[in-house]
Amino acid sequence: MKKLLKEFKDFIAQGNVMDLAVGVVIGGAFTAIVNSLVNDLLMPLLGLVTGGLDFSSLVIKLASDEAIAEAEANGTTPAVLKYGSFIAAIINFLIVALVIFLLIKAFNKAKALKKAQEEPEAPKRICPFCKQEVADDAVKCPFCTSDIPLEEADEKEETEE
Repeated sequence: MKKLLKEFKDFIAQGNVMDLAVGVVIGGAFTAIVNSLVNDLLMPLLGLVTGGLDFSSLVIKLASDEAIAEAEANGTTPAVLKYGSFIAAIINFLIVALVIFLLIKAFNKAKALKKAQEEPEAPKRICPFCKQEVADDAVKCPFCTSDIPLEEADEKEETEE
């Protein structure tokens, strides 16, 4: 039993589990923000564009109006399909997916920029005759058409090591 508890403690203390827990908590808070964005800002604007249509009121009645009214009076769920709420959930999902895509894209771009800044720039190879920059594997200078001596190439390889 002690071994099992120790393994569980080690598992919980791993960085991946803690990262996942933080991600879930932040994801829950982010979901509340996106729900508010969709329900309080986008849906009213979409309703304005569609002539005052309220998506949450879009339903398909599966029972008579009397049966629905009776169910609402009794505090039970009336027999209706709330496809408007489903449309709102789809819009929610698309917005969350778009925002996550943009965040990951920005994160990857920042990460690549940081990596490019950290990598030292390779020394430039210079033609010994015209002093122009040439490709690392060049044997003839494209500017002055001189043969670049092999010693120059050998020196370049030695400085890289």
